[in-house]
Amino acid sequence: MLLPRASDNLLRKGLKISHLRLLAALGETGQLTGAAAAIGITQPAASRLVAEIERIIGHPVHTRSGRGIEMTAIGHALAGRAQRVRIELDDAARDLAEIAAGGIGHVRVGSVTGAALDRVLPALQTLRLRHPNVTVEVVVAASDALCEQLLAGRLDFALGRLPEGGLASDLAFAAMDSEPVALIARHDHPLLSAQPSAAQVLAHDWVMPGPESLLTRTVLARLQILGLPRPMQRIASASFMLTLALLQQSDALAALSRATALYFTNNTGFGIIPIDLGIVVEPYGILSRAWVSLTPAAQRLADVIRHQRPPRQP
Repeated sequence: MLLPRASDNLLRKGLKISHLRLLAALGETGQLTGAAAAIGITQPAASRLVAEIERIIGHPVHTRSGRGIEMTAIGHALAGRAQRVRIELDDAARDLAEIAAGGIGHVRVGSVTGAALDRVLPALQTLRLRHPNVTVEVVVAASDALCEQLLAGRLDFALGRLPEGGLASDLAFAAMDSEPVALIARHDHPLLSAQPSAAQVLAHDWVMPGPESLLTRTVLARLQILGLPRPMQRIASASFMLTLALLQQSDALAALSRATALYFTNNTGFGIIPIDLGIVVEPYGILSRAWVSLTPAAQRLADVIRHQRPPRQP
């Protein structure tokens, strides 16, 4: 087994950046051929690097299987460390480029839908005025998907929620806002003309994501607390565009974060059902890799998001 002091000796024993690049690629692809292609070398060269790695650490990092290779426990552990080193080096290169360019930079931020409209959108408008040379790529997805992209180095930071399980230990989380939930419907829906009762809104179909989603679990838990039955949900979808299309063509209702509901009812042909069932999704916050510092441009955007007050909600 690897001794606690072994990591101090890996560089002295000859472990190189080329070894770490291959290990990181092996961890991502699970295939020697794919890993070799990812770092631009031939398979024989990759095999030689693997042999050198195993000689240096004194343990195999992979075993042969019917499908090609399988990483050993030691290989998985070392590949995870190698991926972190690669991300750190990539970010270091971005740091240097941003400093040398005098404020020019690129930020990759992820967000759940409500926070994207409530926090990221106004922050982008502010950033564009203060730092016009910074470009931003925004990914809107569920928290679990954002955390996976974050740990893979494809995002600088994200607005979302900590996932359950082992991924949370590698992430830093700074809580920001909870998300009240509203029900929306097409602009001429009969429930928009009066103050409906809970029984009336529950008499309609509700379009929500599948039962595993945080929104759906939160809605059902709150209704249970209120002693109300589950809503009819003949169609489950996490697609926002499909949800809006379904509402336009039926009497169905959709449960959305209030920030999302306000944005789309102010700008499109939908309305918020005038009822408050007290449904609130647990707080989201700024997620980042626990072991990585943000680049200067990413830190600027994170600071704006953190300190800028969200738009007032009626």
